Amino acid sequence: FLLLAFTLGLTIPWVHEAKAEMKPNLAILPFFIQRGEDPGRGAICPICKRVYGSGEILPGSQNALTRLFQQKMEAIGTFKVLPLEKMEEALSQRVKKEFEEKLIPSSIKLGKELSVNFIIVGYLFRFEERIGSAIGATKPASVAFDVHLFRTRDGMEVWKGVFDETQRPLSENLFKIGSFFRRKASWLAAEELAGVGMDEMLKRLPVAHELEEK
Repeated sequence: FLLLAFTLGLTIPWVHEAKAEMKPNLAILPFFIQRGEDPGRGAICPICKRVYGSGEILPGSQNALTRLFQQKMEAIGTFKVLPLEKMEEALSQRVKKEFEEKLIPSSIKLGKELSVNFIIVGYLFRFEERIGSAIGATKPASVAFDVHLFRTRDGMEVWKGVFDETQRPLSENLFKIGSFFRRKASWLAAEELAGVGMDEMLKRLPVAHELEEK
C-alpha cells in the first residue's frame, strides 16, 4: 500500500504527522537587550564576547524581533518550534535575576523542563529606524543582533548566527551589488532589514541531524 501510495503521489496524513513528530523540538527565548556601558567601546555579547557598535534600541523592537525570528524558524521547517505563548508562560514563572546571573545554565534547565531538544538565546544590540522613505533616506536603518543555539541534552552550543549592518547605498560598495538587490534595491525599515538578515543567517543553519551529532 505504501509503495503504491508513494508511486501515485498520494498524500497519507499519518505519514506527514509522523515526519513532523521526528523533528527535534526547539524553544526560542525572547531576545535580551544588551547595551554597551561605554558607547565608545560598543556592546559586547555575553556569550561569544563579540563587540557590536552600540546604538539606539527602539521601544518594542525586542518583541518585534522575537516574533519575526519565531516566524522564520517555523517557516524553514527544521524544528518543531514551541509556541511563543508557552515560552512566555514558562518564563513568567521564573525569577528574572536567575537568568540575568546564570543565563546559559538557566536556559538549558528551562529547555529540559519544556522537553525540547534545542533552545535559542539571542541578544539585541542595536535597532535604529531609518529616517526617510524607501526611495530616499536621510538616515538608514541599522540593526545588530545575534542568536546562539544550544543542545539541551549536554548544554553544547551547536550554532551561532550574527547580523550587524547599517544599510549603505550601492554607490559606496559596487562589490556588494548582490546584497543591494537582496535588500530590494531600496532603503529598508529596521524590521525589514532584520528580516533580510535572518534569512541570510538561517541559510547557514545546519540540518537537524548535524546539530544532533556535533
